[in-house]
Amino acid sequence: MSDTSVNTSDAEPAEGDLKRSITGRLLFFYVLGDVLGSGIYVLIGAVAGEVGGAFWAAFAVGVTVAAFTGLAYAELATKFPRAAGASLYVNKAFGNKGLTFMTTVLYLSATFAAAGSLAAGFARYFGQVWELPPALLVMIVFILLLALVNYVGITESVVVNMIMTIVEVTGLVIVLLVGAIYVGQGKADFSTLTDFSTGDSVIFAIIAGVALSFFAMTGFENAANVAEETIDPSRNFPRALIGGMAAAGVIYVLVAMSAALVVPVDTLSGSDAALLEVIRAGVLPVSVSVMVLVFAVIAMVAITNTTLVQVVTQSRILYGMAREDVVPAPFARVHPVRRSPVVALVFSAIVVVALLVVGELLNRAGLKIDIVERLAAVTVVLLLVVYAGVIISCLKLRGSGETDDTFRAPTALLLVGLVGNVMLLYYVVSTDPGSLVWCAGLVAVGLVLFVVEAVFGKRDRPAGTRRGEQTLDEGRS
Repeated sequence: MSDTSVNTSDAEPAEGDLKRSITGRLLFFYVLGDVLGSGIYVLIGAVAGEVGGAFWAAFAVGVTVAAFTGLAYAELATKFPRAAGASLYVNKAFGNKGLTFMTTVLYLSATFAAAGSLAAGFARYFGQVWELPPALLVMIVFILLLALVNYVGITESVVVNMIMTIVEVTGLVIVLLVGAIYVGQGKADFSTLTDFSTGDSVIFAIIAGVALSFFAMTGFENAANVAEETIDPSRNFPRALIGGMAAAGVIYVLVAMSAALVVPVDTLSGSDAALLEVIRAGVLPVSVSVMVLVFAVIAMVAITNTTLVQVVTQSRILYGMAREDVVPAPFARVHPVRRSPVVALVFSAIVVVALLVVGELLNRAGLKIDIVERLAAVTVVLLLVVYAGVIISCLKLRGSGETDDTFRAPTALLLVGLVGNVMLLYYVVSTDPGSLVWCAGLVAVGLVLFVVEAVFGKRDRPAGTRRGEQTLDEGRS
């Protein structure tokens, strides 16, 4: 990849540059939509079980740590506004191809684990309203259908993505409405919001909750991929990124408070679909059975939307790595009509399905693994390493590539963010050492692909990916 300078003005882009058309307001909603994913639909019950009625505090602390990490992304994105994210920043800071490759593999592995966790969450909501086939079958069909959707190319439709985002936000608004009505009826016991009934110290209870809730905070890092297309990124990118994360954090905290006030913590923590219990409380002036069905569909749409993003990301990372001769060339092959990276899509689906099958086999062997929580923990471990690397890269690159307009994150907050990431990483690994085995297995997949390419690759790009020929998004009818 060339290291030519990037057009940072709002003038007409030079040949080869992306057009700057994303305003600060649009970027704000882009970030908000990325962070307000389906993690809270899937894991809110588990967080409540770790903390108690005050589990809203875990979301507040989690979004704060994530926001401090976001400051590093904001600074680096204004210095290097290019669509490469963490891998680019690490490469700029250390100039080490091996380290850059590992950063990419860690992020790729995180998307595999996240997709598996979300698929399991989808199956749980599915089972709440319809007679459930084997849960594993629902998960596998879910992943395969999303891979098929991506193959068809529907993920390129901004309208579909926007509609799904509106639907998932609507679900959270319904929960907030239930909480407001419940409080208005005078039924709420606000002492619940200060109850840490887990038996652990308050600090460790919150850390345990943050370790799980952090899964719902991720997604903000995707904004770095559109920095090159943002108008006046030095001004708009930091505001939109941190503002979007803060808004998402407020919504998460309010949703957690609403759930804690309406439903007993024991009920939330014991449910496979905790937010559905808020609907079952019967506060809304609508038939409970109807609202349960509607909300379950909303939750499944939210989960589908987030998982679809993960599927797109997986295939595109593999596609890009193949074009750079890092993994075997077949991953760069695209369908002649759909322009979809078919091999990358099939491989990604196989890896995610394999994770789900392994989880099922371990459960049948009597190990009793909660596949949702386990894969969420794996995702958090992998991303925490990436986030820490970004903060370190940000500190190391101080004084490099800066102009009068460059955003500069407060050093003290970056250090707090780094400590927070390391503490969370240590806690997750120490309390769930099994997650490291899963992490190692996923990283090994990337390393195997690298070795295969190094030994057997012809060190050239496959037909259809050379300069001047059509790639993923070109040639669509």
